Amino acid sequence: MNTMNNFKIISPSFTHHAYIPKIFTCDGENISPPLVWENAPKETLSFILIMKDPDAPKGTWYHWILFNIPSYIHELPETIYKLPEGTRVGKNSWGETNYGGPCPPDKEHRYFFNLYALNCLLPLDNGATYKTIEETMQAHILGQTQLMSRYKR
Repeated sequence: MNTMNNFKIISPSFTHHAYIPKIFTCDGENISPPLVWENAPKETLSFILIMKDPDAPKGTWYHWILFNIPSYIHELPETIYKLPEGTRVGKNSWGETNYGGPCPPDKEHRYFFNLYALNCLLPLDNGATYKTIEETMQAHILGQTQLMSRYKR
């Protein structure tokens, strides 16, 4: 889903709609995949990255939430240990503030890496929940893009 100026997100490790490599899952090393984006709206002041699984048995499962990523950042390397200065981490569905890779308990699931360009920094701290982040960002979205992967154990 590209909504403005060909704003897009890709991964050098897998393509849109493809299977995410095992290394990025709970069956592998459970490390974060490399992500790259381009053509964000000019007015962008920050980005939000939300990785979610809408196919989880008990409803959408949030695997990774980063917000207040500075506008000059256009990629996250594989196995990111040190986040860009100012970047905040939201609480995932495990109640943690780190990346949690795909680990479907039943069947093939889809994993969406949603990237939002915002016209502000969110006045939230590390550990903010998805719900709080979503409510706070709504009036500030300049554009959004999405990368979808799949995984089956």
